[in-house]
Amino acid sequence: MAFPFVTKIAAQAGPQTAFLRSGADLCIYGGAAGGGKTAGLILEPLRHVGRVANFTAVFFRRTMPQITNPGALWDESLNFYPRLGGTPHLRLREWRWPRSGKIKFSHLQFETTVYDWQGAQITLLCFDELTHFSAHQFFYMVSRNRSTCGVRPYIRATCNPDADSWVADFLSWWIDPESGHPIPEWAGVLRYFVRIAEKIVWADRPEELMEDLLRGQELPPGIDPPLADERHLRPGDGVRQSGAAAGQPGISRLVLSLPTLERERLLAGNWKIRPAAGLYFKGEWCAVVDEAPADLDIVRYWDLAATEKTEFNDPDWTVGVKLGRDRSGGYWLLDMVRARANPGDVEQLLLNTATQDGKRVTIGSGAGRQEPGAASGAGAERLHGAAGNRERRQADAVRAIQLAVLRRQCEDPAGVMERGAVSRSRRLPRSRA
Repeated sequence: MAFPFVTKIAAQAGPQTAFLRSGADLCIYGGAAGGGKTAGLILEPLRHVGRVANFTAVFFRRTMPQITNPGALWDESLNFYPRLGGTPHLRLREWRWPRSGKIKFSHLQFETTVYDWQGAQITLLCFDELTHFSAHQFFYMVSRNRSTCGVRPYIRATCNPDADSWVADFLSWWIDPESGHPIPEWAGVLRYFVRIAEKIVWADRPEELMEDLLRGQELPPGIDPPLADERHLRPGDGVRQSGAAAGQPGISRLVLSLPTLERERLLAGNWKIRPAAGLYFKGEWCAVVDEAPADLDIVRYWDLAATEKTEFNDPDWTVGVKLGRDRSGGYWLLDMVRARANPGDVEQLLLNTATQDGKRVTIGSGAGRQEPGAASGAGAERLHGAAGNRERRQADAVRAIQLAVLRRQCEDPAGVMERGAVSRSRRLPRSRA
């Protein structure tokens, strides 16, 4: 006797089906909202999690509310996983299957959150809204894309268009430079890339990476060139990554994609390496000029601390960076103020600086992530308002630094440290003054 109701779970015809059929190592499902991208991502691990012992997948959003909000990722998973043998563990935001398969939902809210995943081995990485993550976060997690369950490690991601995201530059080959729309006949075209020391090199064939681009002298000292079939990508279809063993990519090839500091620690085994001048930000990325344009949009942003230097401590610095953006999207570092002082002196420093800057300069601070002992971000806003009512003192000729990076290389604030790029994703809030 047939049951009157039958539930069928299947991909929608078109891009969602193409996404789920991709055999590439990195597949990015893009397009406008409402195209079934998140549902496709939710379906992806179901091919393995119920039948492969110890298979693991982790879904990432930038913040936890983006996972737990009504109708968001967790609610979407409730539509599918219980019907296919999954058991939810609400406190851990995990689904588990009888053969120890696991799907976890987590966030990468801060740049440093990626370090919580040191030592992890994740067979399937799923990024929902990839443009919300920084390049540093994404490529660090690529180094965690490893497998011990027999399934070749791979990555899936979704995104909506964002012209200011690093993803726009990453996928530029597939995007029409005039219209900004994907080129239909190039959808699913497979390409290869390798990322070494923060530089991405693309090729149509893996052999080209070896023949033309990956010469030994371009690699960090002591590192052998990767194998020829390193990585490939098709947006809306993916990336192929060769492995040192079945289902396991070579560790050296994953770690090569990391910034200098992490790469030296994890690959070269360097015990002496530490954050230092020149490892994050290189002088050759900038051009020193004698005068800045007059029509800049200018902000002064503060990282606040409130401890005075003594012979017994090594406190954090209060730092205020004055940054301008010109009409063509170039960035100008106009001034930097640094001090290690008590709260009263920090307030006086902010007041004096705001008086010199004047009302034209928008002010902001790290008040949203305030730390114990830090000066008040609200105090910074208040001081700026007071200073705005005072007469601005005229400065001498400005000696400015223009950040010598292409507009498409600009990324999140971590990119400032990693590549010298400056975020263009949002403006700081204007003061009430």
